[in-house]
Amino acid sequence: MLKIALAQINLLVGGINANKTKIIETAEHARDHKGSDVIVFPELSVTGYPPEDLLLRPDFIKQANQAVVEIAQAVHGIDIILGYPEQFDNDLYNSAAVLRNGQILTHYRKNALPNFGVFDEQRYFKSANQTCLFAAKGHSIAITICEDIWQKGLVEKNKQAGADLIVTLNASPFHAGKIHQREEIVCQQAKNVDIPLVYVNAVGGQDELIFDGASFVVNAQGEVVFRAKEFDEQVSVVEFENNKPVKNTCAPLYNEISSEYKALVLGVRDYVHKNGFQGALLGLSGGIDSALVLAIAVDALGADQVEAVLMPSKYTQDMSNEDAILEAEALAVKHHTIAIEPAVTAFTGMLSEVFAGTKKDTTEENIQARCRGVLLMAMSNKQGKLLLTTGNKSEMSVGYATLYGDMAGGFAPIKDVPKLLAYQLAEYRNSVSQVIPQRVITRPPSAELAPDQIDEDSLPPYSILDPILEMYVEQDKSAEEIHAAGYQLEDINRAISLVDRNEYKRRQAPPGIRITPRAFGRDRRYPITSGYRGSYSKSST
Repeated sequence: MLKIALAQINLLVGGINANKTKIIETAEHARDHKGSDVIVFPELSVTGYPPEDLLLRPDFIKQANQAVVEIAQAVHGIDIILGYPEQFDNDLYNSAAVLRNGQILTHYRKNALPNFGVFDEQRYFKSANQTCLFAAKGHSIAITICEDIWQKGLVEKNKQAGADLIVTLNASPFHAGKIHQREEIVCQQAKNVDIPLVYVNAVGGQDELIFDGASFVVNAQGEVVFRAKEFDEQVSVVEFENNKPVKNTCAPLYNEISSEYKALVLGVRDYVHKNGFQGALLGLSGGIDSALVLAIAVDALGADQVEAVLMPSKYTQDMSNEDAILEAEALAVKHHTIAIEPAVTAFTGMLSEVFAGTKKDTTEENIQARCRGVLLMAMSNKQGKLLLTTGNKSEMSVGYATLYGDMAGGFAPIKDVPKLLAYQLAEYRNSVSQVIPQRVITRPPSAELAPDQIDEDSLPPYSILDPILEMYVEQDKSAEEIHAAGYQLEDINRAISLVDRNEYKRRQAPPGIRITPRAFGRDRRYPITSGYRGSYSKSST
């Protein structure tokens, strides 16, 4: 019987020494307490994934390669398969090493280097085209790394080379529905070639990216016989008898909304903890976005690590203050109220001479938002707490946000959450326990920077805006295609025009958690200075 441990662990990008210690401790635990013969770690586990331009530093690569030697020397009695950037001659490979009793037994070098979406591996690595097999307890085990398993022909190539089992090391980032895609692809690959497969995925947050774990094992018939939990660290053991995996526990999968919420919580937790902040704070307005971010922050860090600040102006409605206090109290969060009117009065007074003879417009509205930004950043600096911004993807898309105002902060948890999804996430969180007043969910959204203001004064209704944005931003559909889908030209052109001319704002926004296949930043990289305009008129076709 062969026992393989799946080390679904949370690693730190760049933290080579910490990762080395964790790998050694995890391998020893799998050997001593679980009786494992082999343990498999995620892709680039020594360095964490993705190390980005750290890979261009010779000292970093040297340290990573030395760590592999030290892990091999430290652990005996269990085979270790781990990922690292292998320096060989003048080339760098995304590699996996097999360590056995103090020695590096063999290497596998990744064949398929992804260079799309959030991936940029061809910038750093050279691809290889060879298989790698090693023997363990009567099995001939082949190794692949992440993108390899998505490619046609590579699984067949390993079977033809003599493999009766494949293990694949992964750092596959989350977006809604991704786990189903993974399992479908891997199950089909295993079934086509009649070979079992062990899929080990990373877990944890790394800046914008979330790695959701959900490692799994597939038998030769293409059936999932084991699945680890999503979003949690877990070291699991799967047994193989007569070259077949023994059926084990399959952790249930979250639905789309709950998985997105779990991803946001994990992203906030790891960003705060891995960067050494003393907790988090945010401005609490009584609106849906800040209420959702507060709930996420508390679920990520605990109520004692989160602080909320109410900053009412003369335009803030009483119900907004009331609801914000109810939210803070429901989540047992320390909260303050700091009225911004003295600061707004001071700034407008200072500017009165240079603004003489002009009409009030968004300039005065933005002053209010920037006063709030100054207060929040001051508290963040003084307390060492991370300032969370509360803007959503719909707002980021059309520039419905104030630079150095509500965009001021260090991390944007719902930056990739469209407005309509924010409501769904709030409803989901309330299904766990009621922390967001129902009035916050049902009232019309408003920035409350002018009398009786609502978002629809400046934007199409979100029921129209969000689908248009999804087609234009995430699916790259043209205005003509969106119009053919049944939307009005006026709404399409208005939305697209706002998206096109607000790239400069998005470039200055803090990083945020990616939960869709096309987030701003890594996934969608547009020039700020551009003559391209996506809108059109019917007469021009």
